[in-house]
Amino acid sequence: MGKLPEGFMDFLGNITRFCLISSPRPGLIVNCAFLLMYEIVKIAQKSISTSGLVVRDGMAGVTEFNNSQGNLISKIRKRDGRIVSFEQSKISNAIYKALVATGKPDYPLAERLGVRVLQKMAQQGYGSEKAVATVEDVQDMVESILIEEGLSETAKSYILYRHERRKVRDEKMKVLNKKDLDEVDKAFDINSLRVLAARYLLRDENNEIVESPKQMFERVAILVGIADVMHDPQVFNLAGGHVQDAEEAAKYYHKLADFDMKLKIGEYWLNRYHFEAMVRSYIHGAKQGQMKVSFKELLRLVAEGKMATYSDRIREYYNLMISRDFLPNTPTLMNAGARLGQLSACFVLDMPDDMNRIMKSSTDAAMIFKSGGGVGINYSDLRPEGDIVASTSGVASGPTSFMRIIDTITDVVKQGGKRRGANMGILEAWHPDVEKFVTAKTKPGVFENFNVSVGIWEDFWKALVSKDGNHKYTLRNPRTHEPMRQIDAQQLIDLIALSAWKSAEPGVIFFDNINRYNPCIEAKGGPLRATNPCGEQSLYPYESCNLGSINLANFVKRKADGMYEFDWQRYEQAVRLSTRFLDNIIDMNKYPVEEIEVNTRATRRIGLGIMGIADLLFLLRIPYNSKDGYEFMNKLAEAVSYLSMDESVAIAKSRGPFPMFKDTDYVKGRIPVAGYYELPKETHTYDWATLIEKIKKNGIRNSWTSTIAPTGTLSMIADTANGVEPVFALVFEKRVTVGRFFYTDKVFENVLKENGLYSDEILTKIANNYGSVRGIAEIPEWMQRTFVTAIDIHWMDHIMAQAVWQKWISNAIAKTINMPGDVTAEDVKCSYLLSHELGLKGVTVFRDGSRQEQVLHITGKNNGEKQFTVKPSRYVADHIQNNIQEPYVREQMLKILKERGVDDGTVLQQATAAPPAAPVAEVPKKATQPAAMQVMSSNEDTTCPSCKARLVITEGCNICIECGFSSCASG
Repeated sequence: MGKLPEGFMDFLGNITRFCLISSPRPGLIVNCAFLLMYEIVKIAQKSISTSGLVVRDGMAGVTEFNNSQGNLISKIRKRDGRIVSFEQSKISNAIYKALVATGKPDYPLAERLGVRVLQKMAQQGYGSEKAVATVEDVQDMVESILIEEGLSETAKSYILYRHERRKVRDEKMKVLNKKDLDEVDKAFDINSLRVLAARYLLRDENNEIVESPKQMFERVAILVGIADVMHDPQVFNLAGGHVQDAEEAAKYYHKLADFDMKLKIGEYWLNRYHFEAMVRSYIHGAKQGQMKVSFKELLRLVAEGKMATYSDRIREYYNLMISRDFLPNTPTLMNAGARLGQLSACFVLDMPDDMNRIMKSSTDAAMIFKSGGGVGINYSDLRPEGDIVASTSGVASGPTSFMRIIDTITDVVKQGGKRRGANMGILEAWHPDVEKFVTAKTKPGVFENFNVSVGIWEDFWKALVSKDGNHKYTLRNPRTHEPMRQIDAQQLIDLIALSAWKSAEPGVIFFDNINRYNPCIEAKGGPLRATNPCGEQSLYPYESCNLGSINLANFVKRKADGMYEFDWQRYEQAVRLSTRFLDNIIDMNKYPVEEIEVNTRATRRIGLGIMGIADLLFLLRIPYNSKDGYEFMNKLAEAVSYLSMDESVAIAKSRGPFPMFKDTDYVKGRIPVAGYYELPKETHTYDWATLIEKIKKNGIRNSWTSTIAPTGTLSMIADTANGVEPVFALVFEKRVTVGRFFYTDKVFENVLKENGLYSDEILTKIANNYGSVRGIAEIPEWMQRTFVTAIDIHWMDHIMAQAVWQKWISNAIAKTINMPGDVTAEDVKCSYLLSHELGLKGVTVFRDGSRQEQVLHITGKNNGEKQFTVKPSRYVADHIQNNIQEPYVREQMLKILKERGVDDGTVLQQATAAPPAAPVAEVPKKATQPAAMQVMSSNEDTTCPSCKARLVITEGCNICIECGFSSCASG
């Protein structure tokens, strides 16, 4: 048989694709077509010339081809018509993925086949400017080469892949309301784009999307970059003393429409809201005497291109976000360069015992909700229920009645017109109404828009662990400060634990730990007494904070042996740039209440945190709850605080420290970082002493720099794991009318494929095993140890992980302490004891089954007993043995360790009984899921206000796992 007719293999490939797409049983037709093609190819290969190219000898073939053809194939035409540089590696990588999918992970083979594709392109005349191959041309050639090589199964996988990619492209265009896709659209997966479309992209008056993700990120980056322009030496002088006409600048507020898209910084045009922010920033600087030029002169400098160099910095901010190395909190993505202009996630208001001020706080809360923020309020200053009200000769209704006011306001005011607000309600343990407060949310339908927490101080803790057996604790009237009655501290902590065991509420906030290294107590006239809705950000009244998260899973590089290592250099660069990004937000923000602007600028607090730790540890093959895991997390945590503070000092040199700096403990060399004081100096990675000296000399721009927030929707956009959480499950099963399918963690899925383990059968076993690989015989032991889920980790280790991060994070951490359904209220109580002793600033416990209705269960149906045992790690057991000194706490912890045992490092096998069927998991296709996810009580509002899907709760926040709606402002 002679050489096949030209185009014959392409013809067969097209027939196969047609069969695949249009047949009701495509698999049968594909198999038949491939058998036909395979037989033809075997005969034809004997006479097909390779034109003298050595294509089966590894890189020799690549070299010979390159030497003979030069760089003729240098361009390729994208689907949107753009002609871009051709990258041969993309062909090899695509072929390699197809090989992996069919159990042949052979990259040298992929490279050799890639050379065959280039050969075919050259043979068909591609390479000249007039003959530029399209993406579809190249993919057709890949199919032909795979078939010619006899790799029918790999070709089938590649064809299926192309078909799926086509479907995804069509779906993306539908979601984004676009006719073609740009490079950013292509880089983000479909679920990320759904979240962006549902919540972040701008819409017109008909609710039609009028902005692409690329335009959204540019809109944000431009606004952040304007802050750098406003501090250019041509216009800004830190020393002050300049007199400019702020009123002249204010007149431009009436000309915003006239300046819409009229000025640009380099290649970036300023819209009317960018221009408004520039006016606002100039007025603030002029009032400080720091603007060297008039506003008109500033506009002239911009118009003449004198500020064009700042386009490079704007591009840096843009690339930081589109790479998903870093994402700012939700209000920034929603509102930067848009009408609302409010960029902060976290706010705290006060609630004094005065009706006028109570009503003012209520009004201010409404304004915050409207602008896109969440509110935390400490209600402890309100007189208790039944106390006298002199002005009316009546009796007080107590703090919970005033919480209902805020709860109602939250119901009727949407955040930024897109979501309902979130609240944190706090009552301190000494308040006479504390017992009623503790049990308030055990009743369905009460305070649906609140997270609630009990605030604990050192005096309560002393009563709780008293050695003499006297656990009496005095409750005081906040109006008179007089004692009202005594309770037993042990009984109160038992009540808190029982309530949390039943309903996952309340949480506990340790105000003594929060204020231990607070540098602003004297400057602010007292300690911190309130937090934002998720508890990770403590704030003074009328103070706000903007948050952002670095995606740790992105900071890896592959070594020669195929394994990954962490890229510390890129991590440092991202931390430093993200710090500047968040500091700029303070200057560009449009604050909803004047007092909030004053107080926020006084402390310039930022909250840089992380997400994706679970996926990072998977990539590095480090078990989350291991000595290596804890030590690595410790190093990551120290780096984010040290580097952000060091960069904050660098910013202070040119822009000045936060205004309150001279009145704080920073001038005495004290910093809000526990690890510096509590961990041995020889274990520190960075030179903190030198940093402290730099702070004393130059000041620091931001009073606090690091916070780890819940990253629910941000993680969905970044396609990574939430915050510091382990993954909830490696595999979810979803059952629908046409069958069932699985959602698998992306890193885990790749490892299964690379090790030849990926199959529907193994996915079913994992899903039926509560999403865990623990005890599954087919899964190698190293994999069982590495790929741990939230339920594989004992609650002591959850606390240990949070404590490791907390040592270095200057604010606090949003994390869920997961517990299986069979724990007791005593376990919950002990989690509080251990958390306080390890220095946590707050703790939220979720026991599986503690909500009336759940969409994702740890213990499966039938209230089933777990089929594997989870014990505390040896690391946490040794830490407790060697470091917990408080006798009462130590006694309780050692008791648990004795009863439950310690994980000695071997994989625990399943019991012989078959596990219950996996629960139906109505979740979107996403790489990872939160570590605690439960549907709201059936008596609560369970409907997403955006897409009407079912809401779940994760990290204390209501979230829709279909569209990404969240009640927490930070995520």
